[in-house]
Amino acid sequence: MSAKTRPTRSRRRRGTERRRLVDYPRHGRRGVRRWLPSWRLVGGTFLTLVGGVLGLFAAVYAYVDVPSENLAARQEANVYYWADGSKMVSVGAVNRQNVPLAKVPVAVRNAAIAAENAGFYSDSGVSFTGLVRAAANMARGRETQGGSTITQQYVKNTYLSQEQTLSRKVQEFCIALKMDSRKSKDEILQGYFNTSWFGRGAYGIQAASDAYYGVGVDQLNASQGAFLAALLKGGNDYDPALSEANRKRAVERWSWILDRQVELGMMTVRERAKHTVFPMPRAQSMATNLSGQTGYLVDVAKRYVKKQTSLTDADLDRGGYRIYTTFDRRAVQELERAVKDVVARHIDPRAREEDRYVEVGAASVRPGDGAITAIYGGRNATEHFTNNADTSGVPAGSVFKPFVLATALQHGVLAEGGAVQPVSADSFYDGAGRLSVGLSPVSRRDSFVSPLAAFARFTTLREAMVQSINAPFRKLGTDVGLGRVEDMAVGAGMLRSSMAPHNKEFPLGTSSPSAIRVAGAYATFASEGVRHDPYSVTRVVRGDETVSGLGKPAARRVMDRGVARDVTAVLQDAAGRTRAAAAAGTVGRFAAASTGEGDVQRAAWFAGYTEKLSTAVTMFRSQPGKPLLPIGGTGGEGSRRGSVFPAQIWSEYTGKVSPSGR
Repeated sequence: MSAKTRPTRSRRRRGTERRRLVDYPRHGRRGVRRWLPSWRLVGGTFLTLVGGVLGLFAAVYAYVDVPSENLAARQEANVYYWADGSKMVSVGAVNRQNVPLAKVPVAVRNAAIAAENAGFYSDSGVSFTGLVRAAANMARGRETQGGSTITQQYVKNTYLSQEQTLSRKVQEFCIALKMDSRKSKDEILQGYFNTSWFGRGAYGIQAASDAYYGVGVDQLNASQGAFLAALLKGGNDYDPALSEANRKRAVERWSWILDRQVELGMMTVRERAKHTVFPMPRAQSMATNLSGQTGYLVDVAKRYVKKQTSLTDADLDRGGYRIYTTFDRRAVQELERAVKDVVARHIDPRAREEDRYVEVGAASVRPGDGAITAIYGGRNATEHFTNNADTSGVPAGSVFKPFVLATALQHGVLAEGGAVQPVSADSFYDGAGRLSVGLSPVSRRDSFVSPLAAFARFTTLREAMVQSINAPFRKLGTDVGLGRVEDMAVGAGMLRSSMAPHNKEFPLGTSSPSAIRVAGAYATFASEGVRHDPYSVTRVVRGDETVSGLGKPAARRVMDRGVARDVTAVLQDAAGRTRAAAAAGTVGRFAAASTGEGDVQRAAWFAGYTEKLSTAVTMFRSQPGKPLLPIGGTGGEGSRRGSVFPAQIWSEYTGKVSPSGR
């Protein structure tokens, strides 16, 4: 071979380079340029990825078929069970009445389309941006929720579960594409209206129009339709009957939906001008099988399940759950009987103005594990919707003082020079306002004297608790630190959100915990300083699957055992020597605190515990839409501002469910 035809080394090297499938790192380049990919490589990689994604999507699309309807065809009720496993109540089945689209006024249809999917009649049934957003959210560890079309929402409601995962979102996307090609837009819109959840247990536009306005769907006007369309974003977040924040959100979204219809040409400006007053829905009603205390029990159980698990109201309203509670049927019946008996004997709204609007709330918690065994939420859950056992807003008064004492016993107070001075139940304030430890000039066994006179004579903290003297506890709370007092109360089981501002009256019970939380916090004393969070549900099952997140709450020590025992000893003295507690003297050995004549709050409380049961009872006067009314004078002369009645209820009830006081 001649030198002309013999390939040179450089030509052979270039030929080798041309044969490389991917020129990376780049040959013939040096430094940084060697590692910068060429535009051909970038473009080729991008096209390969796009092709791969499209191929994968085509495979998934071919694999995923439209399943049979699962929710619309197979709906079940939720069943709640007593602690012994017997059935309490069956709630449901799903509240739905399917209606043809022709019965849904055009204005109502337009409101939903304007609110949820303005391009419904022209789109392909899916939102690509929503799918991309779902993938991005998953990558960031968030929920995959994002801008679904009406078709996708219908698919989710009718064919799929409500879980928020990317795989479920892709499945929804594929089924929606196929659905859009197989059904007309009107058929899809009809299905969407009949399967959507609007809150108040209502599935479908017909059930919603009845639940919120008491009319058939064909009688809804444009303004009402705009409000119901607002509920599609979240029934529990936009039902104005549930909270003031909800009402504000509902009004804003209702107004936006009406304006949006004008913007889209669905409504004229002139028509929009007719709708300036928010169409406030009627009050929520409750099914008759939830009458008496049953509705309150279900309410407490549902709240607990939603707090501890990923289940929502919408999930629970779909039904099929078996919910096992901690409620003791006999205890609930005895508590209701005790309340009714005491109220019937002493409260007469026809004879006394002060006896009008009287309400009672009560709850029992088992100290050993925190199980809520009984509640009294009001006279009837179908008539009085607020659960008096599980609501804040009623000041605790003197039943809060034991937590001031516990804080002092646990931490002591700062003496002069910054040293920590220990405190005992027999400590007292001397004439200079200094806390002293030792024997006070007033014997613990002195006869009852007026609160002011007793404080002037250096009453011990024990005696101040027994005689409900406020001044020593007001001073003690300040000395030990109001923040520490709050931390102790919250640590024992009260909610931080129920705590009042830190002023000089804070140690005297201006905070407003619920009866359940008071009973739970007193149970911490009964269990010698170990807190067990109140719980009401032990297990939730759907089909063969048990819902996770409902294990028994873990116990934790929140105060020294000696501190809890000392508080119990003081409260045992209080239970045996105060006139209000005398009404509860048939139970045996127990510890308790109550509101008394020194309290200026607008409620009467009695909270007490035995070794195996902690119960709190409150009585107050509540007129809808107004602040709490004064409790003084309720029950007539001798009622000690109503304080004797919670003690009587406690006594009659506890004597039946725990007659030996154990």
